[in-house]
Amino acid sequence: MTDDIDVDVDVDTGQIGNWRSIVTLIVFILANIIVLFPFHVPIYVPRPLSNAILDVLSALRVISPRQARSQNVSKDDQDEKVKPFVKLNFPLNFVTAPLIADLFLLAILAIGRKEVHDGTIGANHISPIDIMVFFLTLAYIAISIDASGLIRYLAFKVLQKGGEVGHRLFFYLYVFFFGLGSFIGNDPIILSGTAFLAYMTRVSSNIIHPRAWIHTQFAIANIASAILVSSNPTNLVLAGAFNIKFIEYTANMIVPVVVTAILLFPFLLYIVFADPSLIPYSIKMHELSPEARARAPVNPNIPHARGVAAEEEKMLADNEQGRLLSLEEIMNPFLDKGGAAFGAVIMTATLVTVLALNAASQSKGEHPVFWVTLPAAFVMFCFDMGSGWVNRHETRRIALKGRQELEQARVDRANRTEEGEEMQDTASGPKTLTETQQRDTTTKTDAEIMPADSIAGPSQERSGTTSSRETDEEKQNSSEVQATLGQTRGQPTLASLVKDAYRWSQETFPTVTTVAAHLPFALLPFAFAMFVLVQALVTKGWVNVFAYGWDHWVNNTGTVGAIAGMGFISVILCNFAGTNIGTTILLSRVIQAWQQIHHNNPIPITNRTFWATVYSMALGVNYGAFSTAFSASLAGLLWRDILSKKHIHVKRLEFARVNLPIIAIAMAVGCTILVGEVYIIRNNDAYNKP
Repeated sequence: MTDDIDVDVDVDTGQIGNWRSIVTLIVFILANIIVLFPFHVPIYVPRPLSNAILDVLSALRVISPRQARSQNVSKDDQDEKVKPFVKLNFPLNFVTAPLIADLFLLAILAIGRKEVHDGTIGANHISPIDIMVFFLTLAYIAISIDASGLIRYLAFKVLQKGGEVGHRLFFYLYVFFFGLGSFIGNDPIILSGTAFLAYMTRVSSNIIHPRAWIHTQFAIANIASAILVSSNPTNLVLAGAFNIKFIEYTANMIVPVVVTAILLFPFLLYIVFADPSLIPYSIKMHELSPEARARAPVNPNIPHARGVAAEEEKMLADNEQGRLLSLEEIMNPFLDKGGAAFGAVIMTATLVTVLALNAASQSKGEHPVFWVTLPAAFVMFCFDMGSGWVNRHETRRIALKGRQELEQARVDRANRTEEGEEMQDTASGPKTLTETQQRDTTTKTDAEIMPADSIAGPSQERSGTTSSRETDEEKQNSSEVQATLGQTRGQPTLASLVKDAYRWSQETFPTVTTVAAHLPFALLPFAFAMFVLVQALVTKGWVNVFAYGWDHWVNNTGTVGAIAGMGFISVILCNFAGTNIGTTILLSRVIQAWQQIHHNNPIPITNRTFWATVYSMALGVNYGAFSTAFSASLAGLLWRDILSKKHIHVKRLEFARVNLPIIAIAMAVGCTILVGEVYIIRNNDAYNKP
């Protein structure tokens, strides 16, 4: 063994009988159960206290006064008896549960400064802050590329290439998602690819259910994320814990991952999703109208850019008209060529630089990898800001036009509703319309007869001699509406200012605002809280118990058993140990304790067995994302939310049922290839930590 072994790792298990150790384990299990099954806790606040707090906030002009808010309450709600308590729902989920668990353990003195320090600053070659900064900065570049429309545009080209042959299109999309996912990671693929497939399966007349397409995309995106360290935060934790060079990690993972992708495809096509209603032999797509094809693509990052079409698509999601509106999203995609090209160059240069510097650096005194990704993300941020500012007049004009169309459509809908009620009243008995009512009815009828384009806004072209007069009238009406809105809003509050600032940011810097909204900021509190929880298990002796159990398993099963056992455990724990990130943190600590056990006794771990264990864990924590629970990964939660917004609701049992054969095949193939790999390139010499 070399001198770099962490001899300060304590492998004593005597503390597990202490009551604080037992409580720590129970709290860890409960926190992970809540992550798996989130819920809300109702909190009842006395109404006088609630009103007093709201009045103080409104007096400080943080929010609008209660009287102004009560105007938005329906008449039925006002007629109801005022209840003495106000019900608030406190969420218990993957963010709050681990954090509350840490606070509870701090309160009972089960953990202290050491656990918090080691769980945030770092210990034993795992540095949470470095990992999170590296991942978020690289994620900014990847999501900025996605915001440019590049992924949607390339997917559209793949769709064109695949044509109407179902199996060929399925193969092309499979290769496309794998290739792109291995380069930029799984999150951008989930963001754009999931929405693209949701639209594509909706506008096809003979794809009965999108199951085959969306589950395949989710699985292959997570398989691809196992190749590069930078593609997944789990890989960053693992590489840091065992001092693995990024290029060395890729060299060991690329063969099992690529073979998994190759052999998984025929299983999916001919066994798992063999039903023609899922993957038809010939796909029949609705045709995009010539008018829609001729229109300039719409930047989806600009608020209300599609005007009325976006709202109509939501309202008509399940009928033919809604599908035709969806068709334009995939058949006429927006692409910011400058942003896409610049982002691709920045991403390529960043990854090459990170790999080169990481390979050339020594284990001692090397600089954190975010020293490369942070400046690169800043350059990308400056480019996005500059591009937004240069084009601000155009993006603001598009947003204003869209808002006007939307408001006009809502007014027309309200007018039609009122007219329908008046007609019902007329049918119930003879009534005489006053002169004012007749004038109002005539005005409404004229507005309804006019084409949508003619009432959309002042920027639309008009025909005939009335064009100038109609434009002037619209400008006057717009001014009156703005004045009315200003009177209705009253004095500005902090909440209204924040809302206005966010809308201004969306309209002025659409790319930056979109990227910021999609950055996985929720990963920060979750990851840090999980690091602290796992560190609590370390100091209380539980990780050492797990390490001794693992050592006993390996001594009885050898290298093949180490691969099979670690692959199985890592997949299972992804579903029950705080997603694949929490699983990686926990298992990395277990393997480090296992190292220390063999450092303390004269029997070393063999080179072959150690690396078999590490890389089978890498397979398990990446593949485990598509196993039995959405919360097996944060990408799974994101995937589910995107689908639900596109009117595709995947149930928990369906998710598990569809994924079980996929994860079984993927892990069987990956682990089998890994067995051959470690027997070819690894020997039975004693493992020496670099």
